[in-house]
Amino acid sequence: MLKFKLRKFVLRLIIKNMSITGFSSRLLEEAVNEFSSLPGIGKKTALRLVMHLLRKDTSEVERFGESIIRLKKEIHYCIICHNVSDKEVCEICSDKSRDHQAVCVVENIRDVIAVENTSQYRGIYHVLGGIISPMDGIGPSDLKIASLEKKVSEGTVNEVILALSTTMEGDTTNFYIYRKLIPFEIKITTLSRGVAIGDELEYTDEITLGRSILNRTLFDTPDI
Repeated sequence: MLKFKLRKFVLRLIIKNMSITGFSSRLLEEAVNEFSSLPGIGKKTALRLVMHLLRKDTSEVERFGESIIRLKKEIHYCIICHNVSDKEVCEICSDKSRDHQAVCVVENIRDVIAVENTSQYRGIYHVLGGIISPMDGIGPSDLKIASLEKKVSEGTVNEVILALSTTMEGDTTNFYIYRKLIPFEIKITTLSRGVAIGDELEYTDEITLGRSILNRTLFDTPDI
């Protein structure tokens, strides 16, 4: 029985990963190939998406295509925090009602959205653009750490909140940043461990993440 189930599972897996062939249109095939190049989109899902667009009015498809083209051509990265923006300076950094003396350091733009959704933080951000990961060939020089150091050196920042994922790579990046910023004698905090070890920030529920920000603690250097 177990052998039969295993054989059935393997067969299903093979069928799932089989490439789709026999397209009656070169344009259709090209569109499917483009959609399937996106992360998490297989050929079958790509075909469903393309067929869905074909059923839409031309004006709707044109609006969809134009939004993607405009996104690529007109999007900015904030010159202060590196968040995505419609202008050179994002709405968060240009908001004078926010606390510009507190900087929350996050891995990526999705983490900014996650923290903002908690409604528990009124400071500004610094988007690193990743975390240190030697296995993936990502070192400190590949991240926006130098600009964070420059921002702190200007003397307008009182607190840096290290809000990176609680993974080995996240903790390594936290420690590296801590070592870089400690000479400036500012407050360096990290999220309280309401965020479970090994969790990525963007997948943490809003209540837990919000409490972790409110109850943040001083960053402790690991025993090395």
